[in-house]
This record gives sequence, C-alpha cells and structure tokens, in this order.
Amino acid sequence: MTDTTTASERAAQLVAACEALFTAGVMSRSGHANLSARIDDGHFLLTPGFVRGLRPGQLATVSLDGRVVDGELSSVSAEIISMHSAVYRARPRVGTVIHTHSPAATAFAVAHRPLPCRTEPMLRFGQAEDVPVVPWGPRGSDVSVRGIAEVLERRPTTAAALLANHGLLVFGPDPAATAQLVVAIEESAEAELAAAAVGGAVDFPEGALEAVRASAARVAS
Repeated sequence: MTDTTTASERAAQLVAACEALFTAGVMSRSGHANLSARIDDGHFLLTPGFVRGLRPGQLATVSLDGRVVDGELSSVSAEIISMHSAVYRARPRVGTVIHTHSPAATAFAVAHRPLPCRTEPMLRFGQAEDVPVVPWGPRGSDVSVRGIAEVLERRPTTAAALLANHGLLVFGPDPAATAQLVVAIEESAEAELAAAAVGGAVDFPEGALEAVRASAARVAS
C-alpha cells in the first residue's frame, strides 16, 4: 500500500471517523468499538476499546505480528490486535478497519444471518453484496481470526463481515470512507428489521449496481 499520509494525520482522521459514528447514532449504548488505520506495510494505529471522546494521544502503534511498539493498550484492547491484523494481511489495499457493536447489524450477527444488500447507500459506499457471517470464536482467538481470514478469502469483494454473536467488522481505504460504510450498513440493517413488519424487504432489480455506478459517474464527470 502506497500512501503519503503521516501517522499524525491518520490519527486525526481516526478521531474524526469515531466522532462521525457517534454523531450518526450507530454506536452501541456502551460506546464500545475499536478502529485502526494502516500507517505502513507492517504497522497500524489502534484505538482503545471504548472510544467515546477519543483523542489522538490514546492511539497505540502496533505491528502486524501483534507487538505494541508505541503507546499503551490494556489487555482487553490487546486481544483485538490479531483481528485487525488478519484484515490487513488479507487485504493489502485496506487502510482502515472498524469494529462496532452497532445494534441493528449486531442483531443479524446474533441471528447468524447475512445482511442482504437492499439499500442504495450500501451499493454506493462499497458493499454491493450481502454481508457474510464469520463463525463465532472467542474474541481475538485463533478460531476467530481464522474464521475472519477464511471469509475474506472466500468473499474477495466484501468490505464487511458480521462476527457471529458479537458485532460488525468493516474495512475500507481510509477512516472516513470506512465510517461511512458502517453507517450505511447499520441503516440498512435497521431498514431490514423494520421492513419485516410490513411484508419484508425486496431485492434490487437486475442491473441496479451498474445503474448506481453510472449515475455516480455522471455526477463526478
């Protein structure tokens, strides 16, 4: 991954992304989440486990092999280093990973049900397919990390996964875009649950993704 963004700039972007998630109202009541941003081929910045009021100085620099090389993480936060590392190893172009307990998306994770792509924001912001479910394993365990890696290998174009009985994992090019996709997925999960009360959600017509891409291209040109 080639990027000229400095570590301090990435830290500021992570803080802004975190604030955007709280502003959008997609966080759980506890405020639990963890966000990371790649800073070079072997290291990334990682937040503590509770990120309400996050500050850049709270971020730690960790290596893909699990070492904290700058800053501090509690033992609880250190458990999730391998979860983030698994995504960065599998997806060299990914620049940011966000894990939340967003309530509606977590409902699908608890039900072990993939979240269908039936809302336009999911198409526009990078998840033009169902969000798959990773089988349950204790947080940060070899079982959990292997499950994440296997799903990413099996689903090479997904930008998100539901962690069974746990929560949501989303990854993208940078903090802002990744946070935007978290919001789109949570809103879509809310819409799916609400639509169940009025007969159930309906799939897009054939060619919807191509139509959305063409419309976006016309605006950008």
